[in-house]
Amino acid sequence: MRDLFDEVAGKSPLDPNEAVRRTSRAQLPKRFYTEAGVAEENGGFAVRLDGRSVKTPSRNALAAPERALAEAIAAEWQAQGETIDPSTMPLTRLANSVIDGVAGRIDAVTDDIAKYFGSDLLFYRAEHPEELIAREGAHWDPVLFWAKDALGAHFILAQGIVHVGQPETALAAARAALPGDPWLLGALHVVTTITGSALLALALAHGRLEADQVWAAAHVDEDWNIEQWGLDEEAAARRAAKQAEFAAAAQVIAALGSRRS
Repeated sequence: MRDLFDEVAGKSPLDPNEAVRRTSRAQLPKRFYTEAGVAEENGGFAVRLDGRSVKTPSRNALAAPERALAEAIAAEWQAQGETIDPSTMPLTRLANSVIDGVAGRIDAVTDDIAKYFGSDLLFYRAEHPEELIAREGAHWDPVLFWAKDALGAHFILAQGIVHVGQPETALAAARAALPGDPWLLGALHVVTTITGSALLALALAHGRLEADQVWAAAHVDEDWNIEQWGLDEEAAARRAAKQAEFAAAAQVIAALGSRRS
């Protein structure tokens, strides 16, 4: 089981797209337990299978800081059929990533998210058509106004894809708003990589936007193209897989709202 989650995680435990791709190449093991549950342990809530502890790929206890979150992870295990398919367990994969890959690397993960502030999705606007320009503004401008007013981070916008440098003061202010809690930070990393926007992730973590608003804002351009040209089956499957990963990260953020900092 540990090898399977290692294979699914790939080189980066926080890369949801790679996780989904690798699942299809792994041989799925048969379910070996009857009941998944939760037990309070060491100040947290550990996932148990038939009363026995579950380990992450790095042999740490699979546990969450809040009961509701641990129960949601256990529910993924309980929902498995005759085989165990990690592609249907985004919360478990995220928990593994946080426990094994984020908890001891807070600064590195923070730096990785902060890189997006230099080239965030929200900065680069369409040049045409007018309807798309208006949609981008409706979804993105409120987040930029919030960053300026609440965080003191004033960013510069551009049309097209030509890179525009951002003020160091804005980059520093946005970075300072990232949480220090490893679970929140890991969830924000997933949201950032899926949406291409650390600002949208930050707005979600600070309660400025709801999850569905973040998803819609991140897909303004894609949704526009779908309206014009449609969506093929393969692209729809990729989008659904990303949305499941996004939903898991948003669930973690919602469960740990009191830890926002």
